[in-house]
Amino acid sequence: MGRISNQFDKLRKYGGKALIPFITAGDPTLDFTKDLAYHLEEMGADLLELGVPFSDPMADGSIIQRASFRSLRNGTSMSDVLRLVEEIREEVHIPLILMTYYNPIFALGEENFIDQAVRTGVDGLIIPDLPYEESGPLMEITKGTGLDVIAMLAPTSTSERKKRYCNGARGFIYYVAQLGVTGVREDLPADLKDGLGTVKELTDVPVAAGFGIKTPAQAREVSGSCDGVIVGSALISLMDGAENLDDKLRAAGDFVRALKQAME
Repeated sequence: MGRISNQFDKLRKYGGKALIPFITAGDPTLDFTKDLAYHLEEMGADLLELGVPFSDPMADGSIIQRASFRSLRNGTSMSDVLRLVEEIREEVHIPLILMTYYNPIFALGEENFIDQAVRTGVDGLIIPDLPYEESGPLMEITKGTGLDVIAMLAPTSTSERKKRYCNGARGFIYYVAQLGVTGVREDLPADLKDGLGTVKELTDVPVAAGFGIKTPAQAREVSGSCDGVIVGSALISLMDGAENLDDKLRAAGDFVRALKQAME
């Protein structure tokens, strides 16, 4: 059992729900990302999702796209992100998940990438452009390593696909709360609770919801129907509005603390 499963088990023992912030590695610098990871754990993050910058982030809205492009302009690569994880792991104890598109993994080679990821301390992978039907080789390589390939399900997923994903799920299932790309939304979908309930009926693996959750009140509402809440665009947008690195750090920490308090 890996760190992700252990963390959800710990939370379940007292009825807690996981807060999973998303940040883009290398935005604005790798050193800042390292400081931010430490700070978010202190402020209540239960898991941390690190976005690997990519030139064609098809699942991401404008806020995360801009963060990704800023990081790329600084020259951030997958190898840089893996080295960053190794440094973060020295002091951060919560699970670290990479959100990456498949191309950077393909460029390094699946086996080489997984070897490096496990060695540096990566606990999970979210790969939005890798269909479950094509993930078999990667699932096989990661079996028994403690590194979980996280399945993603959308409201439009068929019943048959939901069953297949749930049967093979490890770590947790990422439920896409809103159709479309990542980004801040004013309101939650009316059918979100029912959609989450349908998935939870099919599996004992934890289910976390992301895409479009922007306020503590929304995080509290969503957490009542699942095991975890993922917040990315709203967090990055707050940091974008800060004037300097200290203000970015403070704004991010205050927001994550408010989200966690609301969920409790």
